[in-house]
Amino acid sequence: MSEIEATEQEEADKKIILKHYRSLLRSLKKNYTIADRKHIRQAFELALDAHKEMRRKSGEPYILHPIAVAQIASEEMGLDATSVVCALLHDVVEDTDVTLEEIERSFNKEVAKIVDGLTKISGISDLNSSIQAENFRKLLLTLNDDIRVILVKLADRLHNMRTLDSLKREKQLKIVSETVYLYAPLAHRMGLYAIKTEMEDLALKHKEPEIYKEIAQKLAETKRERNKFINDFIRPVKEELEKRNFNFNITGRPKSIFSIYNKIKFKGVPFEEIYDLFAIRVIVHAPPEKEKSECWGIYSTITDIYRPNPERLRDWLSNPKANGYEALHTTVMSSSGKWVEIQIRTDRMHEIAERGFAAHWKYKEAVAGNDKEANSDNALDEWLEKISNVLGNPDSNALDLVNDFKTELISDEIFVFTPKGDLKRLRKGATSLDFAFEIHSEIGKKCIGAKVNHKLVPLSHVLKNGDQIEILTSNKQQPNEDWLSYVVTAKARSVIKQSLKDEQRKIAVHGKELLEKKLKQLKIEDSEATLILLMNHFKALSSLEFYYNIATKKTNLEELNNMEIIAGKIKLPRPVEKESYSFDDTLKQTLQKNAELLIMGESSDKIDYKFATCCNPVPGDDVFGFITVSEGIKIHRTNCPNAVQLMAKYSYRVVKTRWTKLHQIAFLTGIKINGIDDVGLVNKITDIITGQLNLNMRSLSFDSSDGIFEGKIMVYVHDTTELEDLIDRLKALDGVLDVERIDEETK
Repeated sequence: MSEIEATEQEEADKKIILKHYRSLLRSLKKNYTIADRKHIRQAFELALDAHKEMRRKSGEPYILHPIAVAQIASEEMGLDATSVVCALLHDVVEDTDVTLEEIERSFNKEVAKIVDGLTKISGISDLNSSIQAENFRKLLLTLNDDIRVILVKLADRLHNMRTLDSLKREKQLKIVSETVYLYAPLAHRMGLYAIKTEMEDLALKHKEPEIYKEIAQKLAETKRERNKFINDFIRPVKEELEKRNFNFNITGRPKSIFSIYNKIKFKGVPFEEIYDLFAIRVIVHAPPEKEKSECWGIYSTITDIYRPNPERLRDWLSNPKANGYEALHTTVMSSSGKWVEIQIRTDRMHEIAERGFAAHWKYKEAVAGNDKEANSDNALDEWLEKISNVLGNPDSNALDLVNDFKTELISDEIFVFTPKGDLKRLRKGATSLDFAFEIHSEIGKKCIGAKVNHKLVPLSHVLKNGDQIEILTSNKQQPNEDWLSYVVTAKARSVIKQSLKDEQRKIAVHGKELLEKKLKQLKIEDSEATLILLMNHFKALSSLEFYYNIATKKTNLEELNNMEIIAGKIKLPRPVEKESYSFDDTLKQTLQKNAELLIMGESSDKIDYKFATCCNPVPGDDVFGFITVSEGIKIHRTNCPNAVQLMAKYSYRVVKTRWTKLHQIAFLTGIKINGIDDVGLVNKITDIITGQLNLNMRSLSFDSSDGIFEGKIMVYVHDTTELEDLIDRLKALDGVLDVERIDEETK
């Protein structure tokens, strides 16, 4: 680039940066002070200077990313000035020479602490862990200190999702998988429903672009018809509410593309048969003391016009969700015979629903004495306390922690009561033992049973909404391994695991003494090097496990008698295998001839691989490779049921994979077919498979009930083109209603 071109580029960059910064300033809340705006300006200048030589993958100046994150924090989340400052600075420590000490000197400890929480971990020493899990663990630990770290991180992730187009396909899939697995559920739990919905829609758009386009197109095609239905439905409701002098707004809103996709996928129905493509929302303008009565008044008015489904009433006015969400939901039957979901909430409830925790704290300060707010606040505090208990376990593995946290994020709630009538929230599926740990960790440890609604039940009894539970305890009781199969809450699992580990430590002390005695007897040096060597030989993952196994006789120390001693060191009878997660080492171990995949662009190297049985890839499928510990590389489809979890947790073991020159090898895949039962239909199907296409079948099964049949066929094909041809021909048969590919024969 010439000097003139460089100058022109610099001027163009300045203009676009200034444009985006002015947009951020316009988004700032009116109650920001002069000091707030000064700090934001200072943070912008620091970030601008730190990132001045950096560009994003799209080619634009890097500073536009932190500006966009700051604008999301301000405009879409309604966060405070400190959050905006931290959003502007969130990448400077990780990506530039700026230190936390400099940030603390320029701003304060609060800003430095939040920026530290947003800074990723540079490396992991424990190869059994996952870098993504460790980074997420660090992020979660800040819940105890400052929840704004989580909120700014969600703003950062949302902007990354909005700018995925400039990244390579494999990088897109990793980010999408992490988002769906952890960040979208986290946004949901934080009450940020608009952000959660956008994350999920963007994830679907990049992971399954054809499906996304198809649903979006069908929504656009049916928009006019949908709007007419909504207007016809709303008209009598609006007239009656106005007659009764309610001050309100009523609108219809479409469901997200991701939620429609889930209904199609899990309910097994086509787009045309999904009736609840939208929801009606009524927002009532009411003072705090009249909120509940106004919402129920609107509910009463609507159900005078349309008949409600009693099974679909959700009262989150009396018992708000753990994230502070309050509303009244019901489903009513329209005059045209379609079910319609209705959400009733106040202005305050609506802002909390859209902006989550940030709006909650705003109203907490404004109406501190309001009982309703105290009720909602208790729900939030309870959830944060549960998460703190999970995070507080110093021995918890990062992956276990993420799994436990994920469980807490996505679970539905039930409401149960203590003998004195105190309300407790538990995740759906919780048992009487979960309830005991919810009351107190020590009560949980001593629990021997419970009385549910005055009837004696075991520890594993699953609780239901409205149950009243009394816990029975004994000082002789202590947790055992079986308890882990009785509980579903993260708190209970964490306390049980910690108790088992504490007990293991006590027993391990005796094992350590036995080892020391044996080493002394054999005149073997008792050192850390010796311990590591022995742990590798006996395949123990930690010294605690090794000592415990010795004490419980799972490890036989008599094997040491056969070991040779050379120069004061142990020579094992066979070499110790060292596991490695490095890609280069794995390649050396798995080199074979006749590979049919091009992995990491290494077309000259032939690599041993296996096809994952969970999704049975076929040539032509979009695939990726996953490095396993002992089975080389396994090939999965990118839409494999396990893909999200593998990419989210172990992205460092995912390798770029594509099909290359193929031999005439057939691949096993499955097809599910259903339709109207008719004589000779099976013969027609088999004729297409074996007669017309000359394909081999491994298995074929058909089941018929009430004139409808369902068949499952496992067939060998050479690629996706052949598979699609087969599916198209089967669909063309009279009486066949649906044909789809399945992953496994057992499905």
